Amino acid sequence: MRNMAVMIELEVRRLRHDWAELYGRAIQPLLWLGVFGPIMSTIRAIPTGGVPYIDFITPGVLLQSVTFVSIHYGINIVWERESGILKKLLVIPGPRYSIVIGRAMASGLRAIFQSLIILPVALLIGVRFVPNPLYFVLAIVVIFLISGGFASFSILIASFMKTRERFMGIGQSLSFPLLFTSNALYPLSIMPPPLQFIARLNPMSYVVNAVRGLTITGDISNLAVDLLAVGIFDVAMFVAASISFKRVIE
Repeated sequence: MRNMAVMIELEVRRLRHDWAELYGRAIQPLLWLGVFGPIMSTIRAIPTGGVPYIDFITPGVLLQSVTFVSIHYGINIVWERESGILKKLLVIPGPRYSIVIGRAMASGLRAIFQSLIILPVALLIGVRFVPNPLYFVLAIVVIFLISGGFASFSILIASFMKTRERFMGIGQSLSFPLLFTSNALYPLSIMPPPLQFIARLNPMSYVVNAVRGLTITGDISNLAVDLLAVGIFDVAMFVAASISFKRVIE
């Protein structure tokens, strides 16, 4: 726990000196909400169960932004290996898996700050959230957890990458497929059967469903299933990243 806290403190120090990165990465999701959402709302071709389309896609856009940050988090590992910083971190007493989980949780902290930039803008453009503070806090916890899972996945990928350029290519090729094969922009019911099958295997579908229910529709009937799926994904990624972490330092 102490090692994990150190990793999170390190991320807080980085954020305190580099807020520009958070604001820069918020531009893309804000364009989704400010441009794509209003345009698609005028078409009215996507069944959203009576929810305005801009409201429907807000959780998905928010999580796409968080996922993008988390999946590219492993580039820090590659850079720290190249610069020699990682070897210094490894002298910290304690198991190495605590460093992996701590770094993943640090990504979750970054995801929360990213969310706090996007949510006020969503309110300004008219998105109506469920007025329940408990639901909102639980949604933030879910975002924190899934960000840690995707960051662990990113660390797993980084263990096989030798250069930052190669990692960037892999990260780019994963971000949008995760978005478009989930229920972030449209319901699963209108997808072709093969895509529905893929969407049910995509962890992003479950986290979008959970956050949408907590913040937009108020329907939490499937919340237990969604949280179970997120938990299984996180544990699997934590274990896999911890096992492969020794490759990072070889």
